[in-house]
Amino acid sequence: MDTVRAHLDEPPEVAAVGIGVHGPAGHVDVFSLPDLWQLHLYTYEADLTVNGTAHAIRPGRLSLVPPGTTVRYRYRGRSEHLYAHLRLGSSGPPLSIPVIQDTGADLSPLTMQLRQALSAWPHSPRRASAEVWAALWRVAQLDPPHARGAAAVHPVVTAALALIEERLAEPLTVAEIAKAAGVSHNHLTRLFRAATGQTVVGYIRARRMARARHFLQATTLSIPAIAASVGIPDLQAFNKSCRRELGASPRVVRGGIDKL
Repeated sequence: MDTVRAHLDEPPEVAAVGIGVHGPAGHVDVFSLPDLWQLHLYTYEADLTVNGTAHAIRPGRLSLVPPGTTVRYRYRGRSEHLYAHLRLGSSGPPLSIPVIQDTGADLSPLTMQLRQALSAWPHSPRRASAEVWAALWRVAQLDPPHARGAAAVHPVVTAALALIEERLAEPLTVAEIAKAAGVSHNHLTRLFRAATGQTVVGYIRARRMARARHFLQATTLSIPAIAASVGIPDLQAFNKSCRRELGASPRVVRGGIDKL
C-alpha cells in the first residue's frame, strides 16, 4: 500500500493522542486498528510494512494508515513518535495521500499542531480534534500531485493566488503580483491562465465579487464598507461591478432577490 484515500471535509473524531514509545519490549510489533486511522510523526529510524508494502521510517517522516490495515514495525532501539488515532467522515471528495512521506519544511508546524492536540487531550477534545484536523489538511498538501488528484499547481501561481486573497481590499495590479512572485508580467499571465483558465484580472474581479456577495448576504455591514473591503471604494464602480458580475445592484443582492 503506497497511498490512501481520505475524506477531510468534516472534522475527525479523535479517539486518542499521545506519544508512542516502542522498542524496549521488543524490536518488532505487528498490529492493526480495526476501526481507527493512525497518524504518526516520527523522530527515529525504523522499517515499516503496510499491508505487505515496505517503507523506510526516518526522522521527519509521517505516516497515515487507514483502519483495518496490518502494520509491521521493526525498531532499532527505543523509538518515540507523536500519534493520533481517529475516525474520518465521508463528506467531500476523497484526497489521495501517500502512506508515508517527508514533512520537509512542514515538520515544525506539524509537530506543533500535534503537540497542541496532545496538550488539549483529553481536557478539551474539540480543541484536540481541531488541531488534528488542521494537521491532516497540512499533510494532504505535502504532496500536491496526490493531494489534488491532478497536476501540481505551479509555485508561482500558488504565490499569486495567496497574494490576491491577502490584498483583495487593496489596489492590486498584475505587475505587482508578478514582481512579488519573482516573474515577468507575461510569464505570470501564461502560468495563471494555464492553471486557472482565467486571466489574473478576471480572477481578481471574480474573487472580489464573491467576497462582496458574501458580505452583502451574510452581514449587516454598510454597502460603502463592503465596497471598500473588496477594493472598490468608489460606490458607482462597485454598483456597476455588482450588476455586471452578480446580475443585480448591491441592495437587490442584499435582499436575496438575485437568483444566483
